[in-house]
Amino acid sequence: MPPNLRIALRFLTARKRSMLMSLAGIVFGVGFFIVTQAQTSGFEDFFIRTILGTNGALRVEYHIQATADPDAPAAAPGTKESSDGDIENPELVAAAVRQFRNVSGVSLILQAGVNLVGSAYASPARVYGVNLDDHLAVTDLARQILRGDLEEYRRTPNGALLGSALATWLHLGTGDTFTIETRGQTRRYRVCAIYETGIHDIDKERVYLHLAEARSLLQQPGAASYIQVALFDPARAPEDARQLQAVISHTVTSWQQREKSWLEVFRVLRLSSAITVSTIILVAGLGMFNTLALLVMEKTKEIAILRSMGYTRNDIAQIFLWQGALVFAAGATFGALFGAGATWAVSRLPIHIRGIFSTDSFVVTWSPWHYGAAVTVAAVVVLFASYLPARRAARLEPGDIVRGTAQ
Repeated sequence: MPPNLRIALRFLTARKRSMLMSLAGIVFGVGFFIVTQAQTSGFEDFFIRTILGTNGALRVEYHIQATADPDAPAAAPGTKESSDGDIENPELVAAAVRQFRNVSGVSLILQAGVNLVGSAYASPARVYGVNLDDHLAVTDLARQILRGDLEEYRRTPNGALLGSALATWLHLGTGDTFTIETRGQTRRYRVCAIYETGIHDIDKERVYLHLAEARSLLQQPGAASYIQVALFDPARAPEDARQLQAVISHTVTSWQQREKSWLEVFRVLRLSSAITVSTIILVAGLGMFNTLALLVMEKTKEIAILRSMGYTRNDIAQIFLWQGALVFAAGATFGALFGAGATWAVSRLPIHIRGIFSTDSFVVTWSPWHYGAAVTVAAVVVLFASYLPARRAARLEPGDIVRGTAQ
């Protein structure tokens, strides 16, 4: 063991209680930092997975019509340009979209507002006509089924898939029938399965029908309202949206743009929780600074002896910096272990959330970045808490200490 480290250990044990309090503050600060980041990131990641599994990574919508002015700006994504709002030649557009390397699935969707009538109640709803296999490739619908069977839906021409909130409101279960009223006609359908995405606005209004049946019901043969696209790498959605829009001349919106407000909310929550929890580490650092400053005052004679024995200013500074490094190493290690244990315990806590997503327990994300960020914050605080006392100790002169004039 280096002599400077051995002396640092002896000095450190001189004020055990104060150092233990500082150590505890760093441990809890690092641990709580990890836990809060794991929670906020977990809910954000779960929200993103829910969105991607329900609405897809990209949405191809309106045809962009050429303008007489070549300098006119292109339409903003989501802006209606065509007269009817449908995709022009949807099968051809879908085929073009499938050629892109990052595209993993494409689903044509025809949607419209209808009136849905059950045995006792009625409710406004939206019909979504889809090809089942294509839609399963761009959503998590297969995993969202609560009751019923997708195979039965596949075999039933007048079959329907209902959201859980809509089915509950209308008192409908699998096997029951209901009526859809729209555009002057009425048709009866059979509930083959009930799904739950966890997004209440979707579960209370969407009714999935076969695309051919929806086109017949809505009297729009060959039409599609938009194309839902899944990507192998959803993070590249903005770049792919720009490339797709330039090629197919239809507006293409990425999931990051569609959910921009919610993503900003999660980002602010992550930042605010990090700032709040970092104050625990800061308070521990201030306590450590006070402890080391007092230790310098108490050990002036020992410092004078060390200097007279040939220890340089750099050696004296290292002794006090070693004390900070030891506290930091112990605090970071035990803090990371505490954070991991607390994160595991929080993930087992039961909750009931239904709204922008659905979960019955806390959702956490296990990421090394959380541990790295927590340890970095602790390292910065401890470095500043140790540096000033170490600098003061290094500036002490043996002669001044003997004369009693050291400051």
